[in-house]
Amino acid sequence: MKKLTYYIVDVFAERPFSGNQLAVFRNAAGLSSGEMESLAREMNFSETVFLQSDQPDPTGAFSARIFTPNVEVPFAGHPVLGTARVIQQFILQQPVAKVVLNLKVGPITVTFNDQAGKDGVLAMNQMPPTFGDRFYSSELSKVLRLPRNEFEEGFPIQTVSTGLPAMIVPLRSEAAVNQCEVDLDHYYTLLNRTKPKSILVFGPANPGQEANLSARVFVHYFGIPEDPATGSANGCLAAYLSKYRYFGSHKVRAQVSQGVKMHRPSMLYLEAENVAGDIVVSVGGRAIVVASGKLL
Repeated sequence: MKKLTYYIVDVFAERPFSGNQLAVFRNAAGLSSGEMESLAREMNFSETVFLQSDQPDPTGAFSARIFTPNVEVPFAGHPVLGTARVIQQFILQQPVAKVVLNLKVGPITVTFNDQAGKDGVLAMNQMPPTFGDRFYSSELSKVLRLPRNEFEEGFPIQTVSTGLPAMIVPLRSEAAVNQCEVDLDHYYTLLNRTKPKSILVFGPANPGQEANLSARVFVHYFGIPEDPATGSANGCLAAYLSKYRYFGSHKVRAQVSQGVKMHRPSMLYLEAENVAGDIVVSVGGRAIVVASGKLL
């Protein structure tokens, strides 16, 4: 295996090392899929990114592959922002307005609100959302060990995908979000027969401040119990909030606090809007390179 440079990036963090970290490898095109899988397990982050080349393709996009410790995934949110930061800071080495990543799901554009900086907010446009199966609160009550009266019955429990599907579960309060405990038997019984393999629960974080939400994302299926900050699932949430007019409008601008119960507080910034019948989704957050090294 050739020498490879890699970076550790902290994404969505509210304080150092509190968000969702990942490793980003450069010039990884010579690695086999098996070698990438092995390195992802060794790094043991929720995802590891393998940037195929320091050179963009003819369209100006940078090709990358994303692996969890268990499987390759077509899209994941915080790896996109973290990889864009690495490209801007260490490959392009100059202020940029945007970077495009070519992933298995397709091209994803990241825009920079801190073109001259290294620690401001980045935002990514996600794929057009699709809406799938609905579920009963009685099913999720067993999975989450949560009384049925804690579910927000005015909105559906539903599969949404903006590249990677998630089950979106509306709850009545932040207290209900924090009360969830996954029953693994019921979790695998349900998710083994569904397309989404992650569950995002959310509720209002502050009464009277409806655009502030609290969320948790359970991803045992991908090898970790809970994700501290999840761009892909929150993109699904943004689309859901827009479709069902959660805040009374198809136009959404919201902040989502995640990872608090894990003592890894993160903040994600969601935007969504119905444009000519299509929901356009953007998820933003900070991405800071905190370490680098070489794989010998």
